[in-house]
Amino acid sequence: MRELIRKASTGPVGDTLTLPFERRQKSRQRVTLDSGAEAALFLVPGTRLADGDLLADAAGECVRVLAAAERVSTASSGNPHELMRAAYHLGNRHVPVQIGKGWIRYAHDHVLDDMLRFLGIAVVVELVPFEPEGGAYGGSHAHGHHAHDHAHHAD
Repeated sequence: MRELIRKASTGPVGDTLTLPFERRQKSRQRVTLDSGAEAALFLVPGTRLADGDLLADAAGECVRVLAAAERVSTASSGNPHELMRAAYHLGNRHVPVQIGKGWIRYAHDHVLDDMLRFLGIAVVVELVPFEPEGGAYGGSHAHGHHAHDHAHHAD
């Protein structure tokens, strides 16, 4: 079984791997490449894959990651204040969101859809790739203590 062990910036691309957002956050898993070949991911814990990322095996051959189309809700408004309110309410629930000009996208949830519609925001359900914001601490799901060397103290 092919082992994909690191992210790469360049290299010969021989295959693709299409995954939904949830699976692009898992650093260790078995996957089926788009060609049908089996592979295993052995990445640094906390690695988050985005559409277009390259993964390399020990020989340097690469696989391009593709974001799968998935069921999402897209909330839109021409009123920036309404969108800020939507972002506040979604953030208050720790919902991963993708932000675009005039819209906010999140994994489909009919309860959240109803909440935003109650706020006067248009919501549509779509089947598109989902690339939520990475967060304030370096873009990964976890903020990874290796990224800084200062001590944490309990006060």
